[in-house]
Amino acid sequence: MLGVLRRKVVSSASSTSCVRKSLHTVRPAVTTSRIPSAAAVETSPLTRQCGHARNFSQLMLPGCSSNLRPERGAVINLWSSPTLPNWSRPFCANSGDQVDAVVPFMGESISDGTLAKFLKNPGDRVEVDEPIAQIETDKVTIDVTSPEAGVIQKFVAKEGDTVEPGYKVAIISKSGEGVEHVPASEKPSEKAAPQPSPPAEDKKEEKAKPQVETTPVKEKPKESSPPPPKRSPTELQLPPRERERRVPMTRLRKRVATRLKDSQNTFAMLTTFNEVDMTNLMQLRTDYKDAFVEKHGVKLGFMSGFVKAAVSALQSQPIVNAVIDGDDIIYRDYIDISIAVGTPKGLVVPVLRNAEQMNFAEIEKTINGLAKKANDGSLSIDEMAGGSFTISNGGVYGSLLSTPIINPPQSAILGMHSIVSRPMVVGGNIVPRPMMYIALTYDHRLIDGREAVFFLRRIKDVVEDPRRLLLDV
Repeated sequence: MLGVLRRKVVSSASSTSCVRKSLHTVRPAVTTSRIPSAAAVETSPLTRQCGHARNFSQLMLPGCSSNLRPERGAVINLWSSPTLPNWSRPFCANSGDQVDAVVPFMGESISDGTLAKFLKNPGDRVEVDEPIAQIETDKVTIDVTSPEAGVIQKFVAKEGDTVEPGYKVAIISKSGEGVEHVPASEKPSEKAAPQPSPPAEDKKEEKAKPQVETTPVKEKPKESSPPPPKRSPTELQLPPRERERRVPMTRLRKRVATRLKDSQNTFAMLTTFNEVDMTNLMQLRTDYKDAFVEKHGVKLGFMSGFVKAAVSALQSQPIVNAVIDGDDIIYRDYIDISIAVGTPKGLVVPVLRNAEQMNFAEIEKTINGLAKKANDGSLSIDEMAGGSFTISNGGVYGSLLSTPIINPPQSAILGMHSIVSRPMVVGGNIVPRPMMYIALTYDHRLIDGREAVFFLRRIKDVVEDPRRLLLDV
Protein backbone atom coordinates (compact mmCIF):
# COMPACT_ATOMS: atom_id res chain seq x y z
CA MET A 1 0.00 0.00 0.00
CA LEU A 2 2.84 2.37 0.85
CA GLY A 3 4.51 1.55 -2.46
CA VAL A 4 1.43 2.50 -4.42
CA LEU A 5 1.16 5.82 -2.61
CA ARG A 6 4.85 6.51 -3.19
CA ARG A 7 4.52 5.93 -6.95
CA LYS A 8 1.52 8.28 -7.17
CA VAL A 9 3.39 11.03 -5.32
CA VAL A 10 6.39 10.68 -7.65
CA SER A 11 4.16 10.77 -10.73
CA SER A 12 2.39 13.92 -9.49
CA ALA A 13 5.69 15.60 -8.77
CA SER A 14 6.93 14.84 -12.29
CA SER A 15 3.76 16.32 -13.82
CA THR A 16 4.01 19.44 -11.69
CA SER A 17 7.65 19.90 -12.63
CA CYS A 18 6.89 19.55 -16.32
CA VAL A 19 4.08 22.10 -16.22
CA ARG A 20 6.24 24.49 -14.17
CA LYS A 21 9.03 24.25 -16.71
CA SER A 22 6.70 24.76 -19.63
CA LEU A 23 5.26 27.89 -18.10
CA HIS A 24 8.67 29.31 -17.24
CA THR A 25 9.57 32.20 -19.53
CA VAL A 26 12.52 31.54 -21.81
CA ARG A 27 14.08 33.49 -24.65
CA PRO A 28 13.48 31.69 -27.98
CA ALA A 29 16.65 30.55 -29.62
CA VAL A 30 15.23 30.08 -33.08
CA THR A 31 13.37 32.70 -35.10
CA THR A 32 11.66 32.26 -38.42
CA SER A 33 10.30 34.59 -41.02
CA ARG A 34 6.78 33.97 -39.68
CA ILE A 35 7.69 35.34 -36.21
CA PRO A 36 7.95 39.14 -36.07
CA SER A 37 10.98 40.99 -34.77
CA ALA A 38 9.21 41.62 -31.49
CA ALA A 39 9.75 37.94 -30.67
CA ALA A 40 13.15 38.87 -29.26
CA VAL A 41 11.29 40.04 -26.16
CA GLU A 42 10.75 37.39 -23.48
CA THR A 43 7.38 35.72 -24.13
CA SER A 44 5.62 32.66 -22.86
CA PRO A 45 5.84 29.65 -25.22
CA LEU A 46 2.29 28.74 -24.25
CA THR A 47 0.94 32.17 -25.26
CA ARG A 48 2.91 32.21 -28.49
CA GLN A 49 1.82 28.71 -29.40
CA CYS A 50 -1.89 28.73 -28.57
CA GLY A 51 -2.75 32.16 -29.97
CA HIS A 52 -6.47 31.87 -29.01
CA ALA A 53 -8.17 30.65 -25.87
CA ARG A 54 -10.49 28.35 -27.87
CA ASN A 55 -7.52 26.21 -28.98
CA PHE A 56 -5.94 25.85 -25.54
CA SER A 57 -7.86 22.68 -24.61
CA GLN A 58 -6.85 20.96 -27.87
CA LEU A 59 -3.05 21.42 -27.50
CA MET A 60 -0.34 19.67 -25.52
CA LEU A 61 1.98 21.79 -23.44
CA PRO A 62 5.25 22.54 -25.20
CA GLY A 63 8.34 20.82 -23.87
CA CYS A 64 6.41 17.77 -22.67
CA SER A 65 6.00 14.52 -24.56
CA SER A 66 3.37 11.92 -23.95
CA ASN A 67 5.46 10.38 -21.18
CA LEU A 68 5.85 13.81 -19.48
CA ARG A 69 9.60 13.94 -20.22
CA PRO A 70 10.68 17.51 -21.09
CA GLU A 71 12.20 18.18 -24.49
CA ARG A 72 14.52 21.13 -24.06
CA GLY A 73 15.30 23.67 -26.74
CA ALA A 74 12.20 22.84 -28.85
CA VAL A 75 10.39 25.81 -30.33
CA ILE A 76 7.09 24.99 -32.09
CA ASN A 77 5.45 27.35 -34.53
CA LEU A 78 1.71 26.59 -34.35
CA TRP A 79 0.91 28.44 -37.56
CA SER A 80 3.40 26.43 -39.62
CA SER A 81 3.04 23.07 -37.92
CA PRO A 82 0.96 20.67 -40.06
CA THR A 83 0.46 18.20 -37.23
CA LEU A 84 -1.74 20.46 -35.07
CA PRO A 85 -5.22 20.85 -36.56
CA ASN A 86 -7.31 23.96 -36.10
CA TRP A 87 -10.16 23.02 -33.79
CA SER A 88 -11.98 26.40 -33.82
CA ARG A 89 -15.52 26.14 -35.22
CA PRO A 90 -17.73 28.82 -36.73
CA PHE A 91 -20.46 30.30 -34.59
CA CYS A 92 -23.19 29.95 -37.31
CA ALA A 93 -23.98 27.23 -39.84
CA ASN A 94 -23.17 27.96 -43.44
CA SER A 95 -26.36 27.49 -45.45
CA GLY A 96 -24.60 27.53 -48.83
CA ASP A 97 -25.90 29.16 -51.99
CA GLN A 98 -29.51 27.94 -51.68
CA VAL A 99 -32.14 28.97 -49.13
CA ASP A 100 -35.72 27.75 -48.73
CA ALA A 101 -38.82 29.93 -48.75
CA VAL A 102 -41.27 28.38 -46.28
CA VAL A 103 -44.84 29.06 -45.15
CA PRO A 104 -44.81 31.51 -42.20
CA PHE A 105 -46.75 31.24 -38.97
CA MET A 106 -50.39 31.96 -39.80
CA GLY A 107 -52.00 32.54 -36.38
CA GLU A 108 -53.04 30.69 -33.27
CA SER A 109 -56.32 29.40 -34.69
CA ILE A 110 -55.04 28.59 -38.21
CA SER A 111 -53.28 25.27 -38.76
CA ASP A 112 -53.08 25.14 -42.56
CA GLY A 113 -53.92 27.01 -45.75
CA THR A 114 -54.20 26.64 -49.51
CA LEU A 115 -51.47 27.81 -51.87
CA ALA A 116 -53.60 30.20 -53.91
CA LYS A 117 -51.12 31.48 -56.50
CA PHE A 118 -47.50 32.28 -57.22
CA LEU A 119 -46.58 35.93 -57.63
CA LYS A 120 -43.24 35.15 -59.29
CA ASN A 121 -41.84 32.69 -61.80
CA PRO A 122 -38.73 30.50 -61.71
CA GLY A 123 -35.79 32.63 -62.76
CA ASP A 124 -37.20 35.90 -61.44
CA ARG A 125 -35.02 38.09 -59.28
CA VAL A 126 -36.40 38.73 -55.76
CA GLU A 127 -35.29 40.88 -52.86
CA VAL A 128 -35.38 40.21 -49.14
CA ASP A 129 -38.98 39.91 -47.79
CA GLU A 130 -40.46 40.26 -51.28
CA PRO A 131 -43.69 38.21 -51.65
CA ILE A 132 -43.39 35.23 -53.99
CA ALA A 133 -46.66 33.38 -53.23
CA GLN A 134 -49.98 33.81 -51.44
CA ILE A 135 -51.53 31.41 -48.92
CA GLU A 136 -55.30 31.58 -48.54
CA THR A 137 -56.68 30.66 -45.12
CA ASP A 138 -60.13 30.64 -43.57
CA LYS A 139 -59.78 34.28 -42.51
CA VAL A 140 -56.94 36.10 -44.26
CA THR A 141 -54.50 35.86 -47.15
CA ILE A 142 -50.84 35.50 -46.09
CA ASP A 143 -47.76 36.18 -48.22
CA VAL A 144 -44.80 33.82 -48.50
CA THR A 145 -41.73 36.03 -48.68
CA SER A 146 -38.17 35.41 -49.81
CA PRO A 147 -35.74 35.06 -46.87
CA GLU A 148 -32.76 36.24 -48.95
CA ALA A 149 -32.11 38.28 -52.07
CA GLY A 150 -31.48 36.07 -55.09
CA VAL A 151 -33.11 34.24 -57.96
CA ILE A 152 -35.97 31.73 -57.70
CA GLN A 153 -34.49 28.39 -58.69
CA LYS A 154 -37.68 26.30 -58.59
CA PHE A 155 -41.04 25.89 -56.89
CA VAL A 156 -41.44 22.85 -54.68
CA ALA A 157 -45.19 23.14 -54.05
CA LYS A 158 -48.03 23.55 -56.54
CA GLU A 159 -51.00 25.87 -56.67
CA GLY A 160 -53.94 24.36 -54.81
CA ASP A 161 -51.80 22.37 -52.35
CA THR A 162 -52.68 22.40 -48.67
CA VAL A 163 -49.67 23.67 -46.75
CA GLU A 164 -48.79 24.11 -43.09
CA PRO A 165 -46.42 26.52 -41.33
CA GLY A 166 -42.84 25.58 -42.14
CA TYR A 167 -43.74 23.86 -45.43
CA LYS A 168 -41.13 24.50 -48.13
CA VAL A 169 -42.58 26.38 -51.10
CA ALA A 170 -39.61 27.48 -53.21
CA ILE A 171 -35.81 27.33 -53.40
CA ILE A 172 -33.93 30.61 -53.74
CA SER A 173 -30.42 30.76 -55.21
CA LYS A 174 -28.38 33.61 -53.79
CA SER A 175 -25.95 33.76 -56.71
CA GLY A 176 -28.52 32.93 -59.42
CA GLU A 177 -26.17 30.51 -61.20
CA GLY A 178 -27.72 27.71 -63.20
CA VAL A 179 -31.25 29.14 -63.09
CA GLU A 180 -33.22 29.52 -66.30
CA HIS A 181 -36.07 32.02 -66.57
CA VAL A 182 -39.44 30.44 -67.28
CA PRO A 183 -42.10 32.90 -68.49
CA ALA A 184 -45.53 32.79 -66.90
CA SER A 185 -47.28 31.66 -70.09
CA GLU A 186 -44.91 28.74 -70.60
CA LYS A 187 -45.47 25.61 -68.58
CA PRO A 188 -43.27 22.53 -68.52
CA SER A 189 -46.12 20.33 -69.69
CA GLU A 190 -46.62 22.47 -72.78
CA LYS A 191 -43.12 21.88 -74.06
CA ALA A 192 -43.41 19.23 -76.75
CA ALA A 193 -40.73 16.56 -76.47
CA PRO A 194 -38.77 16.08 -79.73
CA GLN A 195 -39.64 12.93 -81.63
CA PRO A 196 -36.67 10.54 -81.73
CA SER A 197 -35.53 9.72 -85.22
CA PRO A 198 -35.84 6.06 -86.18
CA PRO A 199 -32.57 4.10 -86.14
CA ALA A 200 -30.68 3.49 -89.35
CA GLU A 201 -31.37 -0.26 -89.30
CA ASP A 202 -35.14 0.31 -89.42
CA LYS A 203 -34.71 2.57 -92.43
CA LYS A 204 -32.75 -0.13 -94.28
CA GLU A 205 -35.43 -2.73 -93.53
CA GLU A 206 -38.10 -0.41 -94.88
CA LYS A 207 -36.16 0.00 -98.14
CA ALA A 208 -35.66 -3.77 -98.47
CA LYS A 209 -39.35 -4.58 -98.22
CA PRO A 210 -40.97 -5.08 -101.66
CA GLN A 211 -43.85 -2.86 -102.45
CA VAL A 212 -47.07 -4.82 -102.95
CA GLU A 213 -49.94 -3.25 -104.78
CA THR A 214 -53.25 -3.51 -102.97
CA THR A 215 -56.62 -2.76 -104.36
CA PRO A 216 -58.86 -0.68 -102.12
CA VAL A 217 -61.90 -2.46 -100.77
CA LYS A 218 -65.11 -0.72 -101.49
CA GLU A 219 -67.09 -0.07 -98.34
CA LYS A 220 -70.76 -0.77 -98.30
CA PRO A 221 -72.91 2.31 -98.11
CA LYS A 222 -73.99 2.96 -94.55
CA GLU A 223 -77.64 2.88 -93.83
CA SER A 224 -79.01 6.22 -92.77
CA SER A 225 -79.52 6.40 -89.01
CA PRO A 226 -83.06 7.02 -87.83
CA PRO A 227 -83.78 10.60 -86.73
CA PRO A 228 -83.67 11.27 -82.96
CA PRO A 229 -86.99 10.89 -81.25
CA LYS A 230 -88.88 14.07 -80.78
CA ARG A 231 -89.36 15.18 -77.18
CA SER A 232 -92.76 15.97 -75.93
CA PRO A 233 -93.44 19.59 -75.00
CA THR A 234 -93.90 18.61 -71.33
CA GLU A 235 -90.47 16.93 -71.07
CA LEU A 236 -87.83 19.03 -69.24
CA GLN A 237 -84.90 19.99 -71.45
CA LEU A 238 -81.73 20.60 -69.41
CA PRO A 239 -78.95 22.77 -70.81
CA PRO A 240 -75.84 20.88 -71.96
CA ARG A 241 -73.05 20.48 -69.42
CA GLU A 242 -70.62 22.16 -71.80
CA ARG A 243 -72.27 25.44 -70.85
CA GLU A 244 -71.57 24.96 -67.12
CA ARG A 245 -68.41 25.62 -65.14
CA ARG A 246 -67.43 23.98 -61.86
CA VAL A 247 -65.10 26.10 -59.71
CA PRO A 248 -63.90 25.03 -56.24
CA MET A 249 -64.87 27.28 -53.35
CA THR A 250 -62.14 29.32 -51.73
CA ARG A 251 -61.32 28.67 -48.09
CA LEU A 252 -62.64 32.10 -47.15
CA ARG A 253 -65.95 31.47 -48.90
CA LYS A 254 -66.32 28.06 -47.24
CA ARG A 255 -65.58 29.60 -43.84
CA VAL A 256 -68.14 32.37 -44.35
CA ALA A 257 -70.75 29.83 -45.46
CA THR A 258 -70.12 27.64 -42.42
CA ARG A 259 -70.30 30.50 -39.93
CA LEU A 260 -73.47 31.98 -41.41
CA LYS A 261 -75.22 28.60 -41.41
CA ASP A 262 -74.11 27.93 -37.83
CA SER A 263 -75.49 31.35 -36.88
CA GLN A 264 -78.81 30.54 -38.48
CA ASN A 265 -78.99 27.17 -36.71
CA THR A 266 -77.93 28.52 -33.29
CA PHE A 267 -79.62 31.89 -32.78
CA ALA A 268 -83.32 32.63 -32.48
CA MET A 269 -83.01 35.56 -34.88
CA LEU A 270 -85.62 38.26 -35.11
CA THR A 271 -85.43 41.56 -37.02
CA THR A 272 -87.03 44.89 -36.14
CA PHE A 273 -87.07 47.95 -38.45
CA ASN A 274 -87.23 51.70 -38.25
CA GLU A 275 -86.57 54.66 -40.52
CA VAL A 276 -84.25 57.61 -40.03
CA ASP A 277 -84.50 61.14 -41.37
CA MET A 278 -80.96 61.96 -42.53
CA THR A 279 -81.55 65.70 -43.02
CA ASN A 280 -79.65 66.99 -39.96
CA LEU A 281 -76.70 64.61 -40.31
CA MET A 282 -76.33 65.44 -43.99
CA GLN A 283 -76.51 69.15 -43.21
CA LEU A 284 -73.86 68.76 -40.50
CA ARG A 285 -71.62 66.97 -42.99
CA THR A 286 -72.15 69.69 -45.61
CA ASP A 287 -71.37 72.53 -43.20
CA TYR A 288 -68.15 71.10 -41.74
CA LYS A 289 -66.72 68.72 -44.34
CA ASP A 290 -64.06 71.20 -45.58
CA ALA A 291 -62.92 72.20 -42.11
CA PHE A 292 -62.93 68.55 -41.05
CA VAL A 293 -60.66 67.53 -43.91
CA GLU A 294 -58.34 70.48 -43.34
CA LYS A 295 -57.85 69.66 -39.67
CA HIS A 296 -57.93 65.86 -39.60
CA GLY A 297 -56.88 64.92 -43.13
CA VAL A 298 -59.84 62.59 -43.66
CA LYS A 299 -63.33 63.05 -45.09
CA LEU A 300 -66.37 63.14 -42.83
CA GLY A 301 -68.74 60.29 -43.69
CA PHE A 302 -71.95 58.84 -42.35
CA MET A 303 -70.32 55.78 -40.76
CA SER A 304 -68.78 57.77 -37.94
CA GLY A 305 -72.20 59.19 -37.05
CA PHE A 306 -73.79 55.72 -36.95
CA VAL A 307 -70.88 54.31 -34.93
CA LYS A 308 -71.29 57.05 -32.33
CA ALA A 309 -75.05 56.43 -32.31
CA ALA A 310 -74.47 52.68 -31.87
CA VAL A 311 -72.10 53.33 -28.96
CA SER A 312 -74.73 55.48 -27.27
CA ALA A 313 -77.40 52.83 -27.85
CA LEU A 314 -75.18 50.02 -26.53
CA GLN A 315 -74.46 52.03 -23.39
CA SER A 316 -78.18 52.59 -22.84
CA GLN A 317 -79.04 48.91 -23.55
CA PRO A 318 -76.04 46.83 -22.35
CA ILE A 319 -77.92 43.55 -22.93
CA VAL A 320 -77.41 44.06 -26.69
CA ASN A 321 -73.66 44.09 -26.06
CA ALA A 322 -73.82 40.82 -24.09
CA VAL A 323 -73.67 37.20 -25.29
CA ILE A 324 -74.85 33.79 -24.11
CA ASP A 325 -72.11 31.34 -23.11
CA GLY A 326 -73.59 28.01 -22.07
CA ASP A 327 -75.81 28.68 -19.08
CA ASP A 328 -74.27 32.11 -18.41
CA ILE A 329 -74.57 35.61 -19.84
CA ILE A 330 -71.35 37.51 -20.45
CA TYR A 331 -71.70 41.28 -20.14
CA ARG A 332 -68.96 43.20 -21.92
CA ASP A 333 -67.76 46.45 -20.34
CA TYR A 334 -66.09 47.48 -23.60
CA ILE A 335 -67.50 48.26 -27.04
CA ASP A 336 -65.68 46.72 -30.02
CA ILE A 337 -67.70 47.38 -33.17
CA SER A 338 -67.16 45.17 -36.21
CA ILE A 339 -67.57 46.77 -39.64
CA ALA A 340 -68.66 44.41 -42.42
CA VAL A 341 -66.62 44.99 -45.59
CA GLY A 342 -67.32 43.22 -48.86
CA THR A 343 -64.25 42.29 -50.92
CA PRO A 344 -63.84 40.42 -54.21
CA LYS A 345 -62.68 37.37 -52.24
CA GLY A 346 -65.50 37.44 -49.70
CA LEU A 347 -66.90 39.15 -46.63
CA VAL A 348 -64.48 40.25 -43.90
CA VAL A 349 -65.30 41.97 -40.62
CA PRO A 350 -62.49 44.11 -39.14
CA VAL A 351 -62.99 45.51 -35.65
CA LEU A 352 -62.91 49.02 -34.17
CA ARG A 353 -61.34 48.54 -30.74
CA ASN A 354 -62.74 50.59 -27.84
CA ALA A 355 -65.08 52.59 -30.04
CA GLU A 356 -66.53 54.35 -27.01
CA GLN A 357 -63.19 56.19 -26.60
CA MET A 358 -62.98 57.40 -30.22
CA ASN A 359 -64.11 60.70 -31.70
CA PHE A 360 -65.44 61.24 -35.22
CA ALA A 361 -61.99 61.73 -36.79
CA GLU A 362 -60.48 58.62 -35.17
CA ILE A 363 -63.41 56.52 -36.31
CA GLU A 364 -63.15 57.73 -39.91
CA LYS A 365 -59.37 57.18 -40.03
CA THR A 366 -59.61 53.70 -38.58
CA ILE A 367 -62.43 52.64 -40.90
CA ASN A 368 -60.59 53.93 -43.99
CA GLY A 369 -57.41 52.11 -42.98
CA LEU A 370 -59.21 48.82 -42.33
CA ALA A 371 -61.20 49.07 -45.58
CA LYS A 372 -58.01 49.62 -47.56
CA LYS A 373 -56.36 46.62 -45.95
CA ALA A 374 -59.46 44.52 -46.62
CA ASN A 375 -59.40 45.31 -50.34
CA ASP A 376 -55.65 44.66 -50.49
CA GLY A 377 -56.03 41.37 -48.62
CA SER A 378 -53.55 42.48 -45.94
CA LEU A 379 -55.79 42.27 -42.87
CA SER A 380 -54.27 40.38 -39.95
CA ILE A 381 -55.99 37.91 -37.66
CA ASP A 382 -55.85 40.31 -34.72
CA GLU A 383 -57.65 43.01 -36.72
CA MET A 384 -60.65 40.71 -37.25
CA ALA A 385 -60.76 38.85 -33.94
CA GLY A 386 -63.40 39.62 -31.36
CA GLY A 387 -66.06 42.29 -31.70
CA SER A 388 -69.18 42.77 -29.58
CA PHE A 389 -71.52 44.36 -32.16
CA THR A 390 -71.58 44.59 -35.97
CA ILE A 391 -72.66 47.30 -38.40
CA SER A 392 -73.35 46.31 -42.02
CA ASN A 393 -73.87 49.06 -44.59
CA GLY A 394 -75.66 47.55 -47.56
CA GLY A 395 -76.66 51.01 -48.71
CA VAL A 396 -73.35 51.49 -50.51
CA TYR A 397 -74.55 48.84 -52.97
CA GLY A 398 -78.05 50.30 -53.27
CA SER A 399 -79.88 47.98 -50.86
CA LEU A 400 -83.21 49.44 -49.77
CA LEU A 401 -84.11 46.90 -47.07
CA SER A 402 -82.60 43.68 -45.72
CA THR A 403 -82.47 41.38 -42.70
CA PRO A 404 -78.79 40.92 -41.75
CA ILE A 405 -77.50 37.74 -40.10
CA ILE A 406 -75.82 37.86 -36.67
CA ASN A 407 -72.04 37.48 -36.64
CA PRO A 408 -71.23 34.96 -33.87
CA PRO A 409 -70.27 35.18 -31.03
CA GLN A 410 -72.26 38.42 -30.98
CA SER A 411 -75.93 38.88 -30.22
CA ALA A 412 -77.06 41.63 -32.63
CA ILE A 413 -76.23 43.37 -35.89
CA LEU A 414 -77.33 46.73 -37.31
CA GLY A 415 -78.14 47.01 -41.00
CA MET A 416 -77.87 50.36 -42.82
CA HIS A 417 -79.44 50.93 -46.22
CA SER A 418 -79.56 53.42 -49.05
CA ILE A 419 -80.79 56.99 -48.62
CA VAL A 420 -83.91 57.69 -50.66
CA SER A 421 -85.84 60.93 -50.91
CA ARG A 422 -89.42 60.20 -49.91
CA PRO A 423 -92.47 62.37 -49.09
CA MET A 424 -92.80 62.81 -45.35
CA VAL A 425 -95.23 64.77 -43.17
CA VAL A 426 -93.32 67.47 -41.27
CA GLY A 427 -95.28 70.07 -39.28
CA GLY A 428 -98.49 69.15 -41.06
CA ASN A 429 -96.92 69.60 -44.49
CA ILE A 430 -95.76 67.00 -46.96
CA VAL A 431 -92.12 67.64 -47.80
CA PRO A 432 -89.38 65.51 -49.40
CA ARG A 433 -86.91 64.09 -46.91
CA PRO A 434 -83.80 61.90 -47.32
CA MET A 435 -84.85 58.73 -45.50
CA MET A 436 -82.99 55.55 -44.62
CA TYR A 437 -84.38 52.24 -43.37
CA ILE A 438 -82.40 50.68 -40.53
CA ALA A 439 -82.76 47.08 -39.31
CA LEU A 440 -81.64 45.35 -36.12
CA THR A 441 -81.37 41.56 -36.10
CA TYR A 442 -80.96 40.22 -32.57
CA ASP A 443 -80.85 36.95 -30.65
CA HIS A 444 -84.32 36.62 -29.17
CA ARG A 445 -83.06 34.09 -26.60
CA LEU A 446 -81.19 36.93 -24.86
CA ILE A 447 -82.75 40.18 -26.06
CA ASP A 448 -86.44 40.89 -25.73
CA GLY A 449 -88.41 42.97 -28.21
CA ARG A 450 -88.61 45.88 -25.76
CA GLU A 451 -84.82 46.27 -25.52
CA ALA A 452 -84.43 45.83 -29.28
CA VAL A 453 -86.95 48.55 -30.09
CA PHE A 454 -85.46 50.93 -27.51
CA PHE A 455 -82.02 50.29 -28.96
CA LEU A 456 -83.10 51.08 -32.50
CA ARG A 457 -85.07 54.11 -31.36
CA ARG A 458 -81.95 55.50 -29.65
CA ILE A 459 -79.99 55.24 -32.89
CA LYS A 460 -82.80 57.03 -34.74
CA ASP A 461 -82.86 59.88 -32.18
CA VAL A 462 -79.08 60.44 -32.22
CA VAL A 463 -78.75 60.36 -36.02
CA GLU A 464 -81.69 62.71 -36.52
CA ASP A 465 -80.34 65.14 -33.89
CA PRO A 466 -76.55 64.75 -33.35
CA ARG A 467 -76.67 67.47 -30.64
CA ARG A 468 -77.89 64.76 -28.27
CA LEU A 469 -74.33 63.41 -28.17
CA LEU A 470 -73.04 66.69 -26.77
CA LEU A 471 -75.78 67.00 -24.17
CA ASP A 472 -75.93 63.24 -23.40
CA VAL A 473 -79.72 63.22 -23.57
